Amino acid sequence: MTNPKPTTMKALYFETTGKPLDVLRLGSVAIPSPGASQVRVRVHACALNPADWAVCEGFLPVPPPRGIGFDVSGVVDALGEGVTNVNIGDVVFGVPDYIGYSTSGAAEYAVLKVFLPIPKGLDMTEAAALPMAVETAARSIDLLGLTAGQTLMVNGGGTMTGFAAVQIALLRGVRVIASAGETFANRLRELGAKVTPYGEGMVERVRELADGASDFALHTAQVKGTLPDLVKIVDGDPKRVFSFADRDEDGIGVRTAWQERGALRYDVLGYYAQLAAEGRFSIPIARTFPLQDWREAAEISMSKNAHGKLVLIPDVSLGENV
Repeated sequence: MTNPKPTTMKALYFETTGKPLDVLRLGSVAIPSPGASQVRVRVHACALNPADWAVCEGFLPVPPPRGIGFDVSGVVDALGEGVTNVNIGDVVFGVPDYIGYSTSGAAEYAVLKVFLPIPKGLDMTEAAALPMAVETAARSIDLLGLTAGQTLMVNGGGTMTGFAAVQIALLRGVRVIASAGETFANRLRELGAKVTPYGEGMVERVRELADGASDFALHTAQVKGTLPDLVKIVDGDPKRVFSFADRDEDGIGVRTAWQERGALRYDVLGYYAQLAAEGRFSIPIARTFPLQDWREAAEISMSKNAHGKLVLIPDVSLGENV
């Protein structure tokens, strides 16, 4: 006699918007069913992002209840209509349908709208760290129009999207200068970037490393007041600066993700996952947490002192090896 399939799951969600630690709760909810072209996974890992906390405060154009978690890996346990490229039991990573459902990736089960097989050699936790950092970095670099031989200044090379952007740009033949703290400075140098600390004199240090002006600058650090310096780094042209960490509230004219969304680059996830499996690309993971310890993970994430991805593990029984 087989055990009946569960109908409820533990999930992290909120019913009213507000401060994340005030509104989030871990509760029991119905397990969602996948729609057409979607799959449902038993979640192994869900990486946290600053966007999760923005969602709690009302960033999404849909009302609560709503879940958090944009980066997921797990084992396929249900197929939506028309899905033929994966099978039940396959190990995948991807992006949940966070608009169509009241729960998202931080749950025991999740419905994915974007899903790809995890390559051999890449474990499920590492795979879960990829989607948002890779997609955002690749899209930002595309919007800047970088080409091989040009110079890019990444302000915030120690953020996970900045760390991804450094690697993506280097792989495209771009010269990279990154600002970063001590945690990731040496790792960024090992990748091939020139690195400078934050703070006073950064403009002069970057210009010296670049032998003049940089062609473009990418702002990934959630630090206010640095956009004017980035404009100086690119010789005074604000249109050569792109920011997804600052809305340019002072109106100096830089390009921002709030003005230019661009085409989502989920199509590149498989490529960078394969590079990660080969040891040629990575998103650093700082710590993992059982789902029930979400509050500690959230506090560390919001402190901006995570020093790498923080990952929730709803189901440790799925294991790590692919």
